[in-house]
Amino acid sequence: MFARTSHHIPQPLPTARQTARWLALLPLAGLLAACGQSASSINERAPRVGSAETLYNNGVDALRSDRYLLSVNQFDTLQRNYPYSQYTANAQLMEGYANYLLNKYPEAVQQLDRFLELHPTSTDAAYAFYLRALCYYEQVADVQRDQQGTIEAMDALEEVITRFPQSPYARDAQLKIDLCRDHLAGKEMLVGRWYQQQNDYLAAAGRYQRVVQDFQTTNHVPEALERLVEVYLDMGLLEQARQTGSVLAYNYPSSKWYTDAYDHLRAHHLIKGVESKDHKQGRNVFSRAWHSVF
Repeated sequence: MFARTSHHIPQPLPTARQTARWLALLPLAGLLAACGQSASSINERAPRVGSAETLYNNGVDALRSDRYLLSVNQFDTLQRNYPYSQYTANAQLMEGYANYLLNKYPEAVQQLDRFLELHPTSTDAAYAFYLRALCYYEQVADVQRDQQGTIEAMDALEEVITRFPQSPYARDAQLKIDLCRDHLAGKEMLVGRWYQQQNDYLAAAGRYQRVVQDFQTTNHVPEALERLVEVYLDMGLLEQARQTGSVLAYNYPSSKWYTDAYDHLRAHHLIKGVESKDHKQGRNVFSRAWHSVF
């Protein structure tokens, strides 16, 4: 006997309408399959964001190894993905510091402003204000250029002293303010000398007077006084020249500008009774000479 075989029973052919519907669905099915495959591939390729703690530690490690760009990236990723994490505040501060080290001062100030706005009572607020002030201080321009940045730096440094007078940052802030003031005085002297060279003595005198009046603690005051002596003599204001010389003699008797002013006044016969040999004897003779005149 032969074994029984199974025969395939043919199914009825689809109608034309069914065939059309089936063909219409083919592109959609292919698209869905492609989308599913694409999404899966994207998920596999997309970098996985670590935990807030991991990102923070990575940022700190990068900062310590001078990889500042990577540090900024890690702290920024932490803030975007974990805005309410316990590490977020520190990440804001550290990102500001990393940008500062990269000389990206506007970005650093923006980050520090954000930190101070969100955490005004933080124990790190004093440091944030100080670091913010440093960002402005590092941008102080050469005296040949506009000094608006110097004024902004002084304002930011003074805010550190006003808000945190007992902090360890206040002393350094004051030293930098003194340097800023010396810088501004240097700018006034530069402009004053230019006016003097152009024989615009009135404008030059205004610049020198500002140095004497507004920047009395800077190193530019002796020169400003001596330049005023020169300008007053050129303007024929002999009494003002004598009085200015007196101030210079009293306050800066050892300065070379004192010597120059003395020579100018003597050339105009405004110094009496001092021999040339006495001129070399130094401070005491100079002082007696000045006081004998004024």
